[in-house]
Amino acid sequence: MLSDLNLNFKKFIQQYRKQVLVACDIIGVALAYSLTWFLIQDSSNLTQYASVLVSSCFFFVCCFVIIYFLMGMYDSLWRYAEIVEFFRFCVAAVLAVIIFSSCSYVMFFRVTTVPLALYAISSALAAMVTLVIRLTYRMYRNTLINKVKVKARRTLIIGAGDAAATLLHEKNKSSNNEFNFICTVDDNKNKIGRSIMGVAVMGTTKDIPDLVEKCDIETILLAIPTINDDDKQRILQICSKTRCNLRILPDINKLIADGGDLTSRVREVRVEDLLGREVVQLGLVTNKYITRKVVMVTGGGGTIGSELCRQIAASKPMRLIIVDVYENNAYAIQQELLRKYGDTLDLQVRIASVRDSRKVEKLFETFKPEIVFHAAAHKHVPLMEDAPEEAVKNNVFGTFNVASCAEKHGAERFILISSDKAVNPTNVMGATKRICEMVIQALSKNSKSTNFVAVRFGNVLGSNGSVLPLFKEQIGRGGPVTVTHKEIVRYFMTIPEAVSLVLEAGFMGNGGDIFVLDMGSPVKILDLAENLIKLAGYIPYKDIEIVFTGLRPGEKLFEELLLDEEDLSKTENRKIFVGKQVEIDVDAFKKDLVVLKEIAYANEQENVVNAVIKLVPTFEHKRNGHQLDY
Repeated sequence: MLSDLNLNFKKFIQQYRKQVLVACDIIGVALAYSLTWFLIQDSSNLTQYASVLVSSCFFFVCCFVIIYFLMGMYDSLWRYAEIVEFFRFCVAAVLAVIIFSSCSYVMFFRVTTVPLALYAISSALAAMVTLVIRLTYRMYRNTLINKVKVKARRTLIIGAGDAAATLLHEKNKSSNNEFNFICTVDDNKNKIGRSIMGVAVMGTTKDIPDLVEKCDIETILLAIPTINDDDKQRILQICSKTRCNLRILPDINKLIADGGDLTSRVREVRVEDLLGREVVQLGLVTNKYITRKVVMVTGGGGTIGSELCRQIAASKPMRLIIVDVYENNAYAIQQELLRKYGDTLDLQVRIASVRDSRKVEKLFETFKPEIVFHAAAHKHVPLMEDAPEEAVKNNVFGTFNVASCAEKHGAERFILISSDKAVNPTNVMGATKRICEMVIQALSKNSKSTNFVAVRFGNVLGSNGSVLPLFKEQIGRGGPVTVTHKEIVRYFMTIPEAVSLVLEAGFMGNGGDIFVLDMGSPVKILDLAENLIKLAGYIPYKDIEIVFTGLRPGEKLFEELLLDEEDLSKTENRKIFVGKQVEIDVDAFKKDLVVLKEIAYANEQENVVNAVIKLVPTFEHKRNGHQLDY
């Protein structure tokens, strides 16, 4: 019953806020004005001048309220009052007192013996009462907010600059109870020991782990929106040593442009923030060789293939042909592009397997593609360990079928999507990818019309089969999160980066080139798992467990981007390098391919692996971290 009354009272105040404030001012001013007369004048004078007191009090209240209305004091939200607002109030109050005192001299002082100072003093004190009313309301609200803070997550702020000050100021006038700001750190040592909006600066970023333990911190908030990537990575690495949830303050200028309050727009740390390098922005060169061209994308429904289709469609090709064996993915990208481009895009979707050489030949005869992006492949490492013959059929001979048709039908360019797992492979999937690279190098030797290139990169964040969707699913279920090994590391890139690299390499490439992206430092998978748990708002090992399952079949602790024989050369783009081609005996290679095909289609698993090893001398087959001898 009491809670209902409180709720109804709050609704009434919100609905009639201006009227309530005017009423409070009238009552407060009248009482303060009258009380001053009672304190200064004796009782005989009060009786004698009662009519003057009433009339002057009424006149002052009217004068005061009118001036406040004209100055907009009843339109301000005093819980958000700033210095400028207080200054406006003082101007309004002084103006009201001056006008009243001046008028009192004409209206009352000349007809009574009441001192003029009494009018001035009583009106000034009455004006001060209105300020006290407003300050009391604001202090009351802040007290309520501070009580709520006890329930909020204990938060450490990184940065004691303008962004942090803005955040703290907004927090003090907001009922948002997500954060309870305990302390802040800043690498400017001159700020240590001081405070910002009542929150102490207790150290530098190096002190974060100690402060987390000392102050029982649950959340760390990075409040330096303009921080560069190197410093961001350094700070996030320090934070990753704690078990705190990580958040980042958005760019305040962008926030103002977009609209919205600051506290509610504090965002989670994205996985891109943990890459260890800036997100590569590659040149927009696609229109130079894609516009008005017939372009084919195999595996066009997959993660990389579908993004390729999006970016190619934006470059206005003459026709885009999507080839995929999985009809659901092909349908999804088809509908997406049709919704966006409608009849302005000549889009053809064909369900076909690249293993079917006759179907591939038919597609090339029908559409005569000028540019071919080959993204179709089996990529899942453990599954391909159990089915090496399928990896060979799809990856090696699927690539051979498409590349051969591209050369036969005079395609201008053929771009192969390769993998860092092709370098010194320890698994069948990686070894087949290396053979794919050798296939295009062999075909490029005698091709007079088609430029064959390969693009080699690491793991793609969010792609099918990557750890990111798996970790997110496990976190969503409440854990545990499974990591194969404490020391396993991988290179990572975003999907747009990977596709931009493919498109740029397709523009720059010459026969048989293998392009490599400068991917920065590799990311430790355990750190990625811990950070993803923190990003989801949980504490690793406390809210969500992490268990180690051991290396999977064919998996190794780290990936490489180059063979020992490959030297890197710079390209026009400082983030893209090209590896020197490793010489291969084309005739011997073709003979070995014939043997490999016979074994693969005979489904002889052990013999398939032996044949792959013969083709790829750097292939050291491992299962569960142990090399296998055949």
